[in-house]
Amino acid sequence: MTEKFHRWHSPNTNTDLEMLVFGDRGYPVIVFPTTKGRYYQNKDFGLIESVKWFVDNGLVKIYCPDTIDDRSWYNKGIHPADRAKTYAGYDRMLVNELIPWAMHETGVGKVAVAGCSFGGYHAANFAFKHPEKVKHLFSMGGAFDIKMFTDGYYDDNIFYNNPVDFLPGSNHQDLWQMNIVLGTSEYDICKRYNIQLSNILKQKNIKHWLDIRPFANHDWPIWREMFPHYLSTIK
Repeated sequence: MTEKFHRWHSPNTNTDLEMLVFGDRGYPVIVFPTTKGRYYQNKDFGLIESVKWFVDNGLVKIYCPDTIDDRSWYNKGIHPADRAKTYAGYDRMLVNELIPWAMHETGVGKVAVAGCSFGGYHAANFAFKHPEKVKHLFSMGGAFDIKMFTDGYYDDNIFYNNPVDFLPGSNHQDLWQMNIVLGTSEYDICKRYNIQLSNILKQKNIKHWLDIRPFANHDWPIWREMFPHYLSTIK
């Protein structure tokens, strides 16, 4: 499995970002780390190894970027409005830097996004905000209500980065074309958030798969089982 390291200065986040890329061809899959995780976390915890067959056979090319959780939603040293503004810059980075990069390298018009735990939030938020850029969404143990990080404060930046708030009113036609998997498990601390999001999708008649696996916790072993299964749904 080929692996490349990239580092670049992002004008949208005004910081340097780092990323690992696995594979040299195939469908582009953006995989976000969990809370405050770095670009190498998904490799270190075996998630990338779990899908080695797909990478080695040229079916997918995996991009593992940094996030800026410690500067945005988890930064208790700044006002919640500034946390949301900072995250809006990360969203612009995805739209204007990383996604065009992945599309150009692979020659594909839409990407897949994925992530475990808080990485599932990043993936779902981006997919539902920009359905014209996303064909596949794979969330594993995600939570999707960002208001838990805003101390009661609310504004437009929070609304438009909170899927459980903006999704009910969105009628972008590409939402109904997306392959959506919400992976959770019987003892997952985020199970209720997946059921909540699934109910919103049901109300909109958006096809999706709420995958609740038995006898498993909110942890890497079940995510390493889910991820290759979900990648196998990419057609």
